Amino acid sequence: MGDSKIEMRTRSEDGVTATTTAKKSDSKWNLDPIQRAMGQLGWWHILVCAVVFPLKFPVAWHQMGIIFLGAAMNYTCASNSTLDRCSSECTSWTYDTSVFSSTIVSEWDLVCEKANLVNLSQTIFMFGILVGGVLFGSLADKYGRRPPLVIAVIIQLISGVGTAFIPWFWGFVVLRFITAVATGGTMVTSFVLVMEIIGPKWRELFSVLYQIPFNLGHLTLAGFAYFLRDWHTLQFGLSIFSVLLVSYYWLVPESPRYLFTSGNTEGAIQVLEKAAKRNKLPTEHIRTDVEQYAKTKTHGGVAKGNLLDLFRTPNMRAKTLYMCFNWFVCGLAFFGVAQYIGHSGGDIYTNVAIGAALELPGTLVCIYMMKKYGRKKTLITSNTLTGLTMLAIAFVPPSVTWLNVTLASIGLVGMSISFPTVYLYAGELFPTVVRNVGIGTASMIARIGSMIAPFVAGMGVISHWLPPLIFGVIPLIGAFFVFFLPETQGHPLPETIEDGENFGKRKQQSEGVENGKL
Repeated sequence: MGDSKIEMRTRSEDGVTATTTAKKSDSKWNLDPIQRAMGQLGWWHILVCAVVFPLKFPVAWHQMGIIFLGAAMNYTCASNSTLDRCSSECTSWTYDTSVFSSTIVSEWDLVCEKANLVNLSQTIFMFGILVGGVLFGSLADKYGRRPPLVIAVIIQLISGVGTAFIPWFWGFVVLRFITAVATGGTMVTSFVLVMEIIGPKWRELFSVLYQIPFNLGHLTLAGFAYFLRDWHTLQFGLSIFSVLLVSYYWLVPESPRYLFTSGNTEGAIQVLEKAAKRNKLPTEHIRTDVEQYAKTKTHGGVAKGNLLDLFRTPNMRAKTLYMCFNWFVCGLAFFGVAQYIGHSGGDIYTNVAIGAALELPGTLVCIYMMKKYGRKKTLITSNTLTGLTMLAIAFVPPSVTWLNVTLASIGLVGMSISFPTVYLYAGELFPTVVRNVGIGTASMIARIGSMIAPFVAGMGVISHWLPPLIFGVIPLIGAFFVFFLPETQGHPLPETIEDGENFGKRKQQSEGVENGKL
């Protein structure tokens, strides 16, 4: 959510820059002293990323965990075996424990009229992710990237472990909500930190690579669930990993860019000198360069826009609506299709593992497609892929499980391409003065989609074709709207509202694209 917002802000406000020591191939980048001091990419950057990236594992585990924590179980009426299992006279149930020894369904009898409480708990969880992104995004701007990150990790650990032992359903929901707030916080602060230290030459690549641990987390979730078939032990196992992340207090540095912009020039210089030494870059001019840069930054500034500026002018308004809808598509379809695969019948562990395994090549393909074909064609293609494969499921009998799972997994590949694409596309589409609020708004719309997703995935009890129909039509509508958006690859980032309004109105010159390619 706030992640990409910061990525694009540093892209524009810091100038598209690269390292000064360098290499001839970097000479086209206009470098500011902060990036010049630490370089675009070196061992220091790689070590920081190697420490930070693993936090995406619990992000995936907590967001996708409901697939197994709240998995449906076959049940019969225990109080009177002659009654229909959902009869009003039935007061207790017996559950089939051949697949799961227990889930929250059997723990609190979330069956019949209470069945939707499982979906409601996931919707509340996704709302917590939204709240966490906003809350910790604000804290990160006020107190730095590192302190809120460490606090979020500790809260995630305590609430996640506590969830495993809570004896009441609504207590489970509340603790999961708190875990979600903390998880949203780790997502925001970690991405901000990474994007602020990585040189702009590599930000496009690292913004996608950052998602790979999430894919691996989704994949390993099936393995954990296979061996930990009681929901208490599964929840505990997924949460205790965060103990390792408490080490961030000692291992993760503060963003030197944050230190500089917050007025702590001395702190920024100390971090930059450590980074430069690790990257084998000269350190003798860092202090004078940064202090001089600080003086130039005390004069003036660009006036910031607000939410209304996204809708004041017709072209900007249309682009905002089309882009926000595509974020909604990603939130709805990515999380919805992932949960739908868990409802598709057959072996739930194999189904989830296959779908998750295909996300990884999808994410890697995204890097190639965005570079080769641009943002527009990539998003149209991936949304269409998801739309057509999910629509196809509507015509496949539910009994043909292997085909349903295969088609849904291909649809998930499409979303694993679309999600990283909209992050970058939106950042390049919104002008600098409203880029943060634009991406923040779009990201909130995506969270609304993810809040609706559990209910759509569960509509299979009404009719088997209803969930794939919705998951198919919505991405196709999104793909249609993308036709009205301009390509942003290789074009200068719009700075003002006027730039944003004019961008895409008239055909861009082809040489601009060529000159802007990395």
